[in-house]
Amino acid sequence: MRVGGVMATLSDLPDSVLLEIFSYLPVRDRIRLSRCGLASRWGQGGGRRARQVGVALTAVSLLRVCHRWKRLVDDRWLWRHVDLTVCRMRPKVMWHLLRRYMASRLHSLRLCGYLSTGSQAPQLSPALMRALGQKCPNLQRLCLHGADLSMVPVTSLPCTLRTLELHSCEISMAWLLKGQDPTVLPLLECLVLDRVPAFRDEHLQSLTCFRALRSLVLGGTYRVTEAGLDASLQELSYLKRLEVLGCALSADSTLLAISRHLRDVRKIRLTVTGLSAAGLSVLEGMPALESLCLQAPHGTLEMLSPAEIISSCSTMPKLRVLELQGLEWEGPEAERILCQGLPHCLVIIRACPKESTDWWL
Repeated sequence: MRVGGVMATLSDLPDSVLLEIFSYLPVRDRIRLSRCGLASRWGQGGGRRARQVGVALTAVSLLRVCHRWKRLVDDRWLWRHVDLTVCRMRPKVMWHLLRRYMASRLHSLRLCGYLSTGSQAPQLSPALMRALGQKCPNLQRLCLHGADLSMVPVTSLPCTLRTLELHSCEISMAWLLKGQDPTVLPLLECLVLDRVPAFRDEHLQSLTCFRALRSLVLGGTYRVTEAGLDASLQELSYLKRLEVLGCALSADSTLLAISRHLRDVRKIRLTVTGLSAAGLSVLEGMPALESLCLQAPHGTLEMLSPAEIISSCSTMPKLRVLELQGLEWEGPEAERILCQGLPHCLVIIRACPKESTDWWL
């Protein structure tokens, strides 16, 4: 880029633009920016007077850049959201990041359970979780991937969390206990359980200790039974959002449990395995439902007709979003019929989503 006929460099960009650029970099590269090349450039020239003068001028310029970039790397805005799942690091590096860069700046953190130590041993420990709570008082969202939490009690998690996501994690039967201390995670509003194989009815029933919980996502929790879901939702009647995806539950039984116990639910998203017109009709008249997403698994042959969907959805007074994924309706005809039948509702028809680690967002 040229400014006034002079070639502009990266250093000519304003701080706000540089911060936006730095936010796309992995954590390792952010730290390297604060030490950009000064040590390697200083001292070049081999004793020649002319080269020494040139190196001195270059060093002064680099020093200025280094100080500026170091200041930007230390900016609070840059460390609000940190993703440590894209790089492998030793545990002591994680502790250094916690003390030096994240601390009170951190709002959300993605962390992998296998921090590289050469042995591939899981390194998430109760001590690390407690340190997050002590040193990061503003941490509100924690996403754990591939972690063995069987030795990490839920009581060690930061009490400031509002969102907790577990993806492909292992938990023990004692990880959530019925009647546990109600002061544990008192602010927790959203819980995402994605492919947590040990999660079962007993764990689901224990979620009643989280009195602030309003959003629950169950993805691939195949040990949860229909009877367990019905009994748990009876005590979780304050939920506003429920997603049941890829579980061993029929859609009809799930919707029946929702209609019985979650009369104030605002958002429902579920896989339509076992969904019939009669099953969908149990939602008729749901007073607070604003968004309904029906997602078909790959290769499904089950499909409701547009007329059956309109018949049920038209009785929901606050429904504003209807999303249908993977129902294999070809052409715009079905969408046109749905839009005409539900004029006050945004109708979204799309193909079945591809497998992604970010489907829960």
